[in-house]
Amino acid sequence: MGTSVSIDGVLVDPDVASVPVMDRGFLYGDSAFEVTRTYGGQPFALGLHLERLERSCDRLGIAIGVPREVLWSDIATALAAAENPESYVRVIVTRGVTDIGLGVGRGETARRIVVVLPLTPQPDELYEAGVEVATVTSARALDGSGAAGAKASNYLPNILSLASARARGGYEALSVGPGGEILEGATSNVFVVRAGVVWTPPLGLGILEGITRRVVMEAAREDGLTVEERLFFPPQLYSADEACITSSLREVIPVVRADGVVLGDGRPGPVTKRLHAAFRHRAEAILAAERG
Repeated sequence: MGTSVSIDGVLVDPDVASVPVMDRGFLYGDSAFEVTRTYGGQPFALGLHLERLERSCDRLGIAIGVPREVLWSDIATALAAAENPESYVRVIVTRGVTDIGLGVGRGETARRIVVVLPLTPQPDELYEAGVEVATVTSARALDGSGAAGAKASNYLPNILSLASARARGGYEALSVGPGGEILEGATSNVFVVRAGVVWTPPLGLGILEGITRRVVMEAAREDGLTVEERLFFPPQLYSADEACITSSLREVIPVVRADGVVLGDGRPGPVTKRLHAAFRHRAEAILAAERG
């Protein structure tokens, strides 16, 4: 199993792969990115991920400079070079190199990077026993900007939030907004289940539209579950029957404790398990459709 790196469509030795120190992605986190994983060697929902990458770049004012087909080719080449049974795939588009300073629009040329790593399977105990989350009040990097909801590389608020949560025994940090509402995880989206109805925060709060979030919502509705995008607050999280977090690498992970409060009976619940099964079924259909 191996690691591969492609920079602007050229495979580079991962041990020496680099970008110029004046690249704004390095200097300021001025870039957008996507992460997905493969199933049977095929990247999951790659069309949806690249569509979101384009939206993120548009919100950040970064001109990717190449059509989507070129990104597909970059990814396919990097996957073939890595030769992993299953892979982690990260695609980054930086604004490129310019003079020092925050100003943009000075003739930058975007840089595209693909990183492929061997996929590390998630421990079974995460799904069998569930995890604890901790709520964290913190400003997110893009709050208050027209780029809110973009998947930007400036993850310092997420890093600090997760560190705070881990210090309190949490597996994941849940951001709390200025009105006290639950927003999203540092690396995930969040769902709660109350009286059989699935709730998740609305996109209007400026949260990231997670690809797995989207697929879970579609799959749940196809499976006959009621899913509502609505505001909820820590007390409603604590009193939920069930909760879970979702992400591309982890799919659907049950949440059994929040801020030290046991949710439901303290075990992964039936609706969460149903959501995970529905996601898996929907994922198979998406992979089949992308294979053509």
